[in-house]
Amino acid sequence: MATPYFRYLPNLEYVNRLKENKNISTYIQVKNLFKRGSLREDIFQDLTYFTKYKVVGDERPDNVAYKIYGNQYLDWVVLLSNNIISYTDEWPLSQASFNNYLYSKYITDANLNAVKYYETEEVRDSQKRIIVPAGLEVPSDYSVTYYDSGLKRSVTSSKVKEVTNYEYEIKLDNDKRNIYLLKAEYISIITNDIEGELLYERGSSQYISPTLVRGENIRLFS
Repeated sequence: MATPYFRYLPNLEYVNRLKENKNISTYIQVKNLFKRGSLREDIFQDLTYFTKYKVVGDERPDNVAYKIYGNQYLDWVVLLSNNIISYTDEWPLSQASFNNYLYSKYITDANLNAVKYYETEEVRDSQKRIIVPAGLEVPSDYSVTYYDSGLKRSVTSSKVKEVTNYEYEIKLDNDKRNIYLLKAEYISIITNDIEGELLYERGSSQYISPTLVRGENIRLFS
């Protein structure tokens, strides 16, 4: 069974400064959350190691990991494959969370359905060549004039459409659904790499072992 990500994290000892502690030499040992693993650059930059995936519905990283790798504890591979640091900001929201977000931001239906911006619709000439691609953000009075060699005359088009705040937020959230997943055959390489990458190196006065450092001046509690 794959190891949960937090078990790969090395430990950190810091002075116990809780008020009830009378012995200043007492240390508390915790996982060092400041350490963060990453995929090897030669793998991360090579798309042949990955497959495209679209997050469905309310799927979380652990759901995707179980679906693709057969192990929910490989959720960290899903996140590292997409360089996701903030799950709440960079992963698509559940439907309930998305609805709450919309109404906390826009308050009323009128605000939610107000026009955010205008964008182009695709314009092609009589020979089916694209003159203006779809999806360009433009002013509401945008128009383009071009010479259509098939018609042998100039043509003016003003094909734009409104994009509401709701449509804009839907697009942003849907864009987050398009992710890359490391192919299953490379999982063992990554798990071996991450274990070594997160170890401490000798040379620091705080070094105790590859999996433990002691921070005399770290103050996490007031």
